[in-house]
Amino acid sequence: MTNDGPAFRLVIGNRKYSSWSLRGWLAMKLSGVAFGETVVPLDLPETPGLLAQHSPSGRVPCLVHGDRVIWDSLAITEFMAEQFPDAGIWPADPALRATARSVVAEMHSGFLALRSEFPMDMLSRHAGVMPSLAAEADISRIDALWRDCLAVSGGPFLFGEWSAADCFYAPVVSRFETFGLATGAGSGAYAAGDAALRGIIAAIRAEAAAQGWP
Repeated sequence: MTNDGPAFRLVIGNRKYSSWSLRGWLAMKLSGVAFGETVVPLDLPETPGLLAQHSPSGRVPCLVHGDRVIWDSLAITEFMAEQFPDAGIWPADPALRATARSVVAEMHSGFLALRSEFPMDMLSRHAGVMPSLAAEADISRIDALWRDCLAVSGGPFLFGEWSAADCFYAPVVSRFETFGLATGAGSGAYAAGDAALRGIIAAIRAEAAAQGWP
């Protein structure tokens, strides 16, 4: 499925499953620019060949802008922040911006146990899946991270206004909901009561159901 025309084209996998695609897509939405989409269905025999047509790493998301190809979610986020500095992708305050970058980098490179044991699946619910000690440590760290950010910003988002940090942790909120993972009272308010995030997740679920994504 391809929409042609805009100068920016984002290649992604099924947003139902691909947390990194969702992060890149949310960052593009946050930039406010119109962009085309190429959705490559994942986990099919032809998937590697289709991805190789667009992404030098064979992974998604991948952003195409003229002769430029940017094939990592964080790199896409930084590129769009440079292209549209007034879009609010990062907090305007230098101290908050530095913290937000640390928070995003921690998600980008960490929480491997959580990702492995609790894959993103927006249309399903799974009860009684117990996290390992490593995954419990990831959940506790995320809970503390959200709580600390909200204590400084006052909410409703991690840094007050919706930013790259929320783009990167939206798939985590979805995972927590899918598997019924509990968070603390403070951070739980972010996970359960974030109306904008609820709306985004609901819209993606509706899109997935309408398109019959497996």
